[in-house]
Amino acid sequence: MASARTPVVAGWFASHDGEFRLLGTRCRGCGAVYFPREDTFCRVPRCGGTELDEVPLSRRGRVWSYTDGRYRPPAPYPSDPAREWEPYTLIAVELAAERMVVLGQGAPGVTVADLAVGMEVEVVPGVLAGKGGESWATWHWRPVLSQDPS
Repeated sequence: MASARTPVVAGWFASHDGEFRLLGTRCRGCGAVYFPREDTFCRVPRCGGTELDEVPLSRRGRVWSYTDGRYRPPAPYPSDPAREWEPYTLIAVELAAERMVVLGQGAPGVTVADLAVGMEVEVVPGVLAGKGGESWATWHWRPVLSQDPS
């Protein structure tokens, strides 16, 4: 029996208004947005604000870069040596509204052959499996299927 899923990092993502979202913080003083979140002070040298509010980030962005991972990740990342290793896809996604690039794994089944720089992707909930039935909740990027206008 698998255990409950624990977030890989608490406070980095959640369901917001019924949609899965990455969570960042925004400085009240200058509007700078951070992911991973910054909860202590604004890192913009001319600002120095200390009031940061949690904000949901854009659900969609554009592929900035991508590659495949063909090795088992080192500790502390979960990797059960008893399971056969499967390569994974890493995708760097530009969130235009936030003016940042966020890295994450491609959703299961997404390979580098499915991607192109500039294509639209969306953030979706993901799972990382570990030893003994442990699993961790995380995020993945998945290509947005184009809508047929007809």
